[in-house]
Amino acid sequence: MRRVLVVGISGAGKSTMARALERRLGLPYHEMDALHFAGPDWAVNPAFAADTRRLAGAECWVFDSLGYPAVRDLLWERADTIVWLDHPRHVVMRRVLLRSLRRSLTRERLFGGNREKWREWLRSDHPVWWAWRQFGPRRAEILRRTTDPRFAPLVVVRLRSPRAADSWLGGRRPSP
Repeated sequence: MRRVLVVGISGAGKSTMARALERRLGLPYHEMDALHFAGPDWAVNPAFAADTRRLAGAECWVFDSLGYPAVRDLLWERADTIVWLDHPRHVVMRRVLLRSLRRSLTRERLFGGNREKWREWLRSDHPVWWAWRQFGPRRAEILRRTTDPRFAPLVVVRLRSPRAADSWLGGRRPSP
């Protein structure tokens, strides 16, 4: 494992897993949303694709995302390992809901200095609503990619619960 892509839906624990892999394997970790969002009002970094291409060209790394469309294939072609956090919908929805509540209540600074605001909860692209709508399509996209010959020979580690993820990370074989 030298180039690891941690994938899953919002709330699955991708960033947490990627940070743990950074510590365990000594690989540099790149937070996809921090690369993507560059300023107020969720402005997109104009150099996002070039920055990601440069980082993905390195010999070793961990990214925490399926990848935004502009860089998705690049990351999947460069990765040697996919860690798929394929947790049940109720797990990820509870996590994304609690995370968004915490961020809104504490006014936590996020990527590009942005904050989740209460009025954004009414927007269809709010993380909670997005995760609900995209759960099935995102899962299908990841499954399709893990079996696509373009991305062979990827090692795919599919972890179907937080317990399985903890076991795998701890070096124990996850139970089915």
